Amino acid sequence: MRKRWIHLVVILAVLSFVAACTCPQVKPVEVAAPAPPPPPEPKVEAPPPPPPPPVEVKEEAPPPPKPVEEVVLEDIFFALDKHFLTDEAKATLERNAAKIKNNPDLKVRIEGTCDERATNKYNMALGESRANSAKKYLIDLGVKEEQLSIVSYGKEKPSCAEKNEECWAKNRRDHFTIVK
Repeated sequence: MRKRWIHLVVILAVLSFVAACTCPQVKPVEVAAPAPPPPPEPKVEAPPPPPPPPVEVKEEAPPPPKPVEEVVLEDIFFALDKHFLTDEAKATLERNAAKIKNNPDLKVRIEGTCDERATNKYNMALGESRANSAKKYLIDLGVKEEQLSIVSYGKEKPSCAEKNEECWAKNRRDHFTIVK
């Protein structure tokens, strides 16, 4: 019987051993508190990239301005108390018109003047009529109206101050002033 008991003890020991090996052993797991997240890295702004090197743009230079031709316009003259254009005045206006048309940016003021032998009111009206006669003829010759303006100075701007017929004839005129 003793052998049985030994056998029984040996079998129980083997069974215990086998039972112990086949069961997974559960070990208690220690749960640690989660670690705090690492601090955010300080934002270091990267320096802006250097500007690209300047691009050399080769533009054609504008053509130099045409040399400004000095424009000299001739005066025209009138008979005593008249605003009608003489043949000589028309020839002068034709030369003036060619110069004005060749310079489309030119602005011209036609200044009507008179001699001193009438009232101021009469001379102002006559000076205006003389300036308008010249302006109309220039427009008929193809000068743009917007290039022309008129003014009457009557007897206020004489070109000669003597008191004789030769001097008075010089004052009965239209003078052409370039204003631009």
